[in-house]
Amino acid sequence: MRVSVRLDGRMPRRWHLRLIERMTHRSGVTVCVDARTGPGALPDNAALLFRLEAMLRRLPGDGPSAPVDRARIDAAGPAASGPPDLILDLCGDVEDGRVPVWRLAFDDAPGEAALLAALLAGRRPVVTIREGERLLASGRVGTEARSIMLTAFEDALVRTSSLVLAALDGTGPRLDGTDLPRRHRQGLSALDLGARAARLGARMVSRRLRALCIRAPHWRTGWRSLSGPDVIDLRAHPASGWNVLPDDERRFYADPFPIDDHEGTVLFVEDYVYGQEKGVISAVRFGAEGPRGTPVPVLEAGHHLSYPFVFRDGGTHWMVPESGSAGTLDLYRATAFPGGWVKESTLLSGLNASDPTLFRQGDLWWLFATVRDDGEHGGPFAGWGSYSDSLHLWSARDVRGPWKPHPMNPVVVDIASARSGGRIVERGGALFRPVQDCTETYGGALGLARIERLDEAGYAQRVETILRPGPLFLGTGLHTLNRSRTFEFIDGAGPALRRFGASSRADLARAT
Repeated sequence: MRVSVRLDGRMPRRWHLRLIERMTHRSGVTVCVDARTGPGALPDNAALLFRLEAMLRRLPGDGPSAPVDRARIDAAGPAASGPPDLILDLCGDVEDGRVPVWRLAFDDAPGEAALLAALLAGRRPVVTIREGERLLASGRVGTEARSIMLTAFEDALVRTSSLVLAALDGTGPRLDGTDLPRRHRQGLSALDLGARAARLGARMVSRRLRALCIRAPHWRTGWRSLSGPDVIDLRAHPASGWNVLPDDERRFYADPFPIDDHEGTVLFVEDYVYGQEKGVISAVRFGAEGPRGTPVPVLEAGHHLSYPFVFRDGGTHWMVPESGSAGTLDLYRATAFPGGWVKESTLLSGLNASDPTLFRQGDLWWLFATVRDDGEHGGPFAGWGSYSDSLHLWSARDVRGPWKPHPMNPVVVDIASARSGGRIVERGGALFRPVQDCTETYGGALGLARIERLDEAGYAQRVETILRPGPLFLGTGLHTLNRSRTFEFIDGAGPALRRFGASSRADLARAT
């Protein structure tokens, strides 16, 4: 199949080049490029805004939006010498009734200007690829840096490439029941630019001063004794509210995963010590009245560990913690539960995967994780792309592997429902998956998604309930929900005052 990529040749970018290169790696696909001047280009002031953000934030200048020499585009996809079999229209100006045309749109408008307009309006844009009225792929793309337009723009470009390639493979994910957002005003006037620059400078000063006094977000783990329906049955916070697992404010406890043994419940958490700037896995045993003491470290590595997905199989306790910065997902076995963890095997490598969640269905294990950088750990776009908007699945007959990627990966592209937030549970024959709604901020809310299809040919889910912080759990976010036989656990974010020593007071005096 011969594909013509229609792009605006005035400003070819790295994401264009990488997309063309990856398309040519598809079996039976050749690519040509139509790079005439076209509509949908970024407003002139966008480059100035991006340079300003890059300077103030010390951001690299070689990301997906960076310009590339036109000769590299021409070498990757020579100009067409005849009619193609398919046109991929990135500009929105192709009118050709002779061959199929796939149109890329951001919130129903074509071109990079539409993407930036949605981001400037504070939206998480919906990316669609259509052939006429037929939807080939769609996703709600996101970022962990929504106030930084350059980072948000580049994260969205990375995930847009994922959707284009999935559509080309015939595996494009589709959002469930999402109304298409309205179009946004395009353009970035000098007044807009000046206002954004002023807000950016003020925000950076405010955040630096705030960071000297307050740790935010500071995650806290909530717990309660179970004597009736749990949160999945209630679809709400319990009327009794939650107890909070105490911390010393020099660390936080997050990602609560309980498991039962012959003595009762043991709770595993991410134990993040601010002074070390990384997480370890700690555990605390619960008695009838709650925690017996404070969590103690049981697993530490040279890199950050979190989301301690612990489970029992074959008479053995296992754990698969998140270790995305290392580029692997590793399986650990307990030799002296709740401690004595030793590495058993590496399940996946060469990717940056978040919040790995395992589920056994019959004789098949499933592994859920959101993947950054399209699974290209260390590739050309390493460091770009959201951690939270692209769900991938793998399956295996044995928990040790080998693990086979799902043919429809990514099965979901949605910043509101892709990332896992706890164990998958069954209720009345239905499967429910806690998910993180990161639309407004990372871990901002917790969704309950009903799994409507899970097999080796497809996956579908539908979010039925959204839980937010409020009077029964104060803070700015929720992000993990789990239970044991007798306890239920949740976590949420909020600020915590720093404890000042002499050096901290001196830092504050200098800053003010």
